[in-house]
Amino acid sequence: MGGLDWSDLRYALAVSQGGSVAAAARSLGVNATTVQRRLDALEADLGARLFDRSRSGYQPTEAGTLVLEQARRMADQADEIERHVLGRDRELTGPLRVTTAFVVMEHLLPRPLAAFAAAYPGIEVEVVENAFLVDLARRHNDASGSTVLQQADVALRLSAQVAEHLVGRQLGMTHCRVFALRGAPGLPQEVTPLPLLLRDAPWVAFERDATQRVYDRWMRAQLAQARVRVRVDIFNAAAAMLRTGVGVGVLPTFMAERHPELVPVSEVIPELSVPVWMLTHPDLRETARVRAFMQHVGDALSARLAA
Repeated sequence: MGGLDWSDLRYALAVSQGGSVAAAARSLGVNATTVQRRLDALEADLGARLFDRSRSGYQPTEAGTLVLEQARRMADQADEIERHVLGRDRELTGPLRVTTAFVVMEHLLPRPLAAFAAAYPGIEVEVVENAFLVDLARRHNDASGSTVLQQADVALRLSAQVAEHLVGRQLGMTHCRVFALRGAPGLPQEVTPLPLLLRDAPWVAFERDATQRVYDRWMRAQLAQARVRVRVDIFNAAAAMLRTGVGVGVLPTFMAERHPELVPVSEVIPELSVPVWMLTHPDLRETARVRAFMQHVGDALSARLAA
């Protein structure tokens, strides 16, 4: 009994409920070989056969009935513990560090973050604005070999690709259009085919050598022959220049609400539509503060992006 792996009981319960290894595998989201291996390990640890195998399915033996009864009690207790823990979420305390791009912080995050702060007053959220994904590992070694804490608990990213070792959820999609100052002389004021905008309009673009973001690469390819008046590094700076009427430029459509003086002059540019991800490290995903933030703020951002 000392070598019993209690997690194997989940597999025995699933076999009992489904009546077969295949049904248990489907319910648990694993392959049948895994279920059979864990069941065999449990029977070996207990020194007893838990199921009689027949054409009609797996039927619990006398020993199996006893073990399954105890396993169900354990499962009920685990559910009760989880309910109690989740019920205390509003009393959670401590720091939570979030990293995101400046444009997300200014245009998407404020209202969901304020609502989260009101719902969980014991959690102190620190937002670090960073255009690129910082270290979400639970801990890492610095150059001197000393162990330091992670740079962030949660990351909000506009990106088509995310690191495979991170976990999280895609909240929705962002889209881009070309915008111009409303009423500006010499600038288009209605939706215009993109080839004409690239040929005829003066542009506000990103840095010439920038290549990290999908927007950088698109501008480098599309604006090679365009009349670029000004180059900047981030969307907020681009919006500031567009408000002067110096030219047209690309902005995410979620920025339009804050800039009613700008008018869209192109359709959505498909190549610039990217997903919004909320990510954390696997070591952190069961932390109550992280779980509460990803659920509460993630749901609010999903609704905003859908709208």
